[in-house]
Amino acid sequence: MAELTCVGCGPGDPELLTVKAVKAIQNADVIMCPTSKEGKDSIAYSIVSSLVDPSKKPEVVNLVFPMVKDKDILEDTWEKNAQIIAEAVRKDKNVVYLTVGDPSLYSTWIYVNRELKIKYPDIKITIIPGIVSMFAFASKVGISIAEGDETMAVIPACYDLARVKETAKNCDTMIFLKDGRYFDQVISLLKEAGFPNSSLFAIAQDVGTDQEIVKKLTLGEVTKDTFTNKYFSIMVVKRA
Repeated sequence: MAELTCVGCGPGDPELLTVKAVKAIQNADVIMCPTSKEGKDSIAYSIVSSLVDPSKKPEVVNLVFPMVKDKDILEDTWEKNAQIIAEAVRKDKNVVYLTVGDPSLYSTWIYVNRELKIKYPDIKITIIPGIVSMFAFASKVGISIAEGDETMAVIPACYDLARVKETAKNCDTMIFLKDGRYFDQVISLLKEAGFPNSSLFAIAQDVGTDQEIVKKLTLGEVTKDTFTNKYFSIMVVKRA
């Protein structure tokens, strides 16, 4: 039987994919691409499209993962998409599943992989890691994420603000991922948690793409115009 390979596509720059990831993509018979709704292009596929071997002519399949919180809808989606992937593999196809960033960090792959292991344990799965946005961002801005005995926290979108505040009290670096529409909510909270105005503040959207925007300043210099409203955004605040 052919196998399934999950490829971490990194933050957006195709040159940041590993050699192993490129080989998997170029050897694929079927490329599975997550997208948030029917008819919308897959961001993951847009990253790797230039690396696809045109002579191979792989089948490209968009898998819809709606951005909702309804548990029943999500579980049904994971089950259906896992079935689509499994059926392709069982046709003796080399199947590649793409995901932005790394498969193990806030990825749709986590849920699909769980379904596959439970319901299709015979399918061989290989996972190829990818560079996550926080590290691409750090290299772009020229900052360290953590050093020495510093601690860090990674916070996804849709914050529980009370929980974020408690976390901030005990961390030196706060990394906020994904939904930039929420970033402005945490600035006063971070100050209340002990981050001084001299703390490093850096923010970006669409890291690794042609639309990339990066800003670096101090926490005290932040204004309402500093923020992004893009979903694929990142913000790092490092205690002075």
